[in-house]
Amino acid sequence: MANILQFMPELSGYELQYVQNLTEGYTEKQMLGFSNMYRARRKDPQLILLTTLIGFVGFAGIQRFLVGQIGMGIIYFFTAGLCLIGTIVDLINYQDLAFRYNQRVAGETKMQFEAFNK
Repeated sequence: MANILQFMPELSGYELQYVQNLTEGYTEKQMLGFSNMYRARRKDPQLILLTTLIGFVGFAGIQRFLVGQIGMGIIYFFTAGLCLIGTIVDLINYQDLAFRYNQRVAGETKMQFEAFNK
C-alpha cells in the first residue's frame, strides 16, 4: 500500500484525506498512474483564488467556469459577480470550491483508471 503524499505532495487537508481513502489498497505502480491522471485534471486552490481576485477588476465568474459551473459563470459575468457579493463569498470559500471540484474529478479519475487497467 502506497501513500498518496509521496506521489502528490501538493495535496493537503480534506483533499489529501479524500484521495488517500479513494486509493486505499493501490500498489505503488497503480498510485503513480492514478496520481499522473489526477494531477492533470485537478484545479489548484491558488488558481481558484487568483481567478476570483480577477473578478474584482471586471471579469467576474472565471473561477466558476474553471470548476465546471458554466451557468453560474455566465450569471456572475453579466451581473458583475452578483454585484460583487458572490465574488466576495467565493473569495472566502475558494478552498471549498476547489475541493468540491477536485472531489468530483478524483472519483471520475478513479473510475477511468480502473476501467483502463482491467
